[in-house]
Amino acid sequence: MALTQDIAATYKSPARVTSRFLAQGRNEVRGLLFLLIAGLLAFVASTPFQAREAQLDPDVPLIARLYWSAFFCVFILPLLVYFFAAVVWVLSRIARRRISGYAIRFTLIWAFLASTPVLLLLGLTAGFVGPGVQVQVVSLIWLAVFGWFWAAGLLTAEDGT
Repeated sequence: MALTQDIAATYKSPARVTSRFLAQGRNEVRGLLFLLIAGLLAFVASTPFQAREAQLDPDVPLIARLYWSAFFCVFILPLLVYFFAAVVWVLSRIARRRISGYAIRFTLIWAFLASTPVLLLLGLTAGFVGPGVQVQVVSLIWLAVFGWFWAAGLLTAEDGT
């Protein structure tokens, strides 16, 4: 199935899509590729806001803002995701949950990638509307969608082990 179809199917049944991916076996390359795609989409989502900020504050040019935004989304964000997954794995061991480190990493990455359509909407809202209640509402929607996908993925992964 195409990646875009998998993302759309996740909005209907996140557990089924995650279960299908995890049933294909451990594939670190796929997880890293999904994380890099999600990082690129997060960078694209941040560009309207960066353009707005560059217009309002011309002391920092747009190219510098985009450079650092891309650096964060493509290089730093994957490191943070892997670190966060490691922390969650340690906490799962303390809580005596039976879930592998790969399952935690992959479900976190997939939840991030599958929630990028809402993240793109958040970027547009921040870029065109500016700071305000609208950005906060869309941020909460993104956080809820991300949390729903990740929780469903973790529950599916734990049941499958």
